Amino acid sequence: MEGVLKTLEAVELSIGYKNLMIADSISFSLEKSKLTALVGANGIGKSTLLRTLTASQAPLSGNVWLNGKDISNYSPKELAQRLSVVLTEKLPPSHLTVFEIVALGRQPYTNWLGDLSDIDKQKTEEAIKRVQIEPLIHKKHFELSDGQLQKVMIARALAQDTDLVILDEPTTHLDIVHKVAVMRLLKKLTQEFHKSILFSTHDIDLALEFCDEVIVMTAEKFYKDTPNNLMNKGILNELFKDESIYFDKEKRKFVYS
Repeated sequence: MEGVLKTLEAVELSIGYKNLMIADSISFSLEKSKLTALVGANGIGKSTLLRTLTASQAPLSGNVWLNGKDISNYSPKELAQRLSVVLTEKLPPSHLTVFEIVALGRQPYTNWLGDLSDIDKQKTEEAIKRVQIEPLIHKKHFELSDGQLQKVMIARALAQDTDLVILDEPTTHLDIVHKVAVMRLLKKLTQEFHKSILFSTHDIDLALEFCDEVIVMTAEKFYKDTPNNLMNKGILNELFKDESIYFDKEKRKFVYS
């Protein structure tokens, strides 16, 4: 659409590994100020797609454009100033405080010694305030609950000050209260701070409730549309190859017969 500001664009992507293509003919774009979920059955290729979009692995064919430039042409430092990634992996053992973890988001901008400038400190403090984790700043990461730690990692991505944030399963292992809190936070970052955010998830009901757009990956096709359009077109029923599981449009969730 003319006039729409695209942060990322995938063009005819084929993803997978040297001897195994997982998915092909993937084309879509992500826009500024929109929250987008990536959903699909286990093993369908969501993580492989995210790794390709973040330049962690090369596509088998096709291109990924970030802010109008092929992502393969960015240096690691340039890429880190434009794209932040939040993974579900546990942090390695350390005694870093919450403030220090969030400040790690400033690494793409610090000098070779890693010293924080006044601007770096300001960005770190702003990220902590926006995510509302001020009471936690002196805690060690191993003292945090899973929900608190997830907010800290999102704050680190926010301190990185990129237009695009990509998260892999940010609500995994969280109870429903913390799942909703994380979703509300991501929505806030798109609406108030105009971030473009893409995340993979198995929490499809929450994605439909909070997201502007949802990407649906199946073995045969790839869809991207608004939640309402996906529901009305019956596309969500293509997610699972099980006739006992179907999407109820009225209840806006999957039900089981």
